[in-house]
Amino acid sequence: MKVTKILPYIKGLPKTIYFNLKYFDFFTAVKLPVLVSQNVLLLQAKGRIVLPCDTIKTGMVKLGFGNVGIFDFKRSRAIWNVSGNVVFMGTCYIGHGSKISVNKNGTLILGSKFAVGAETTIVCNKKISFGNDCIVSWDTLIMDTDFHQIYDEKHRIINYDKEVKIGNNVWTGCRCTILKGAEIADNTIIGANSTVSSKISGCGQIIAGNPVKIIKTNVHWSYME
Repeated sequence: MKVTKILPYIKGLPKTIYFNLKYFDFFTAVKLPVLVSQNVLLLQAKGRIVLPCDTIKTGMVKLGFGNVGIFDFKRSRAIWNVSGNVVFMGTCYIGHGSKISVNKNGTLILGSKFAVGAETTIVCNKKISFGNDCIVSWDTLIMDTDFHQIYDEKHRIINYDKEVKIGNNVWTGCRCTILKGAEIADNTIIGANSTVSSKISGCGQIIAGNPVKIIKTNVHWSYME
């Protein structure tokens, strides 16, 4: 492997060691299952991380690496702000400048072969789950909360947090927004700059727009590593 390829991992080694020792027992931590870039701000490294115990290996999760050409990688700072639960079901790649925020009551589940492009944000107050073989492109926002509470005339909350469910083999285009209550079926393609805030039934579809509508059915796409 060329030095230029391994240099980012070497530079991130202090944060990588700290991160793994923070979350795992010693015998798991020494395997360095999570590699952390030096450009990651560990704002909060609390809560709990769960890994598939039968397939733990070095670098199965990569946080804050990559170089999407339309962003300035040197100034692109990823953020890990976690006090809740994060479950990795397999290999995972979270690109540079991406932000992961999980509240102490939140659970984020990432399926096997999960990949996120640059500058994407995931905010989890309740529960966000992805199936296997999912790709999320750059500059996308996914959240299960409105942050601020809204009340009716009887002072009852009307905007509770709602779970986000994303199935297997879902490809999310760039600059999409996926909001609380969204449910996306297997083998779905979400067009760039789309907004999803409700349940989208039916597998093998292209959906797009704001709000989304079905553009084409009976399609499939191939996950490329």
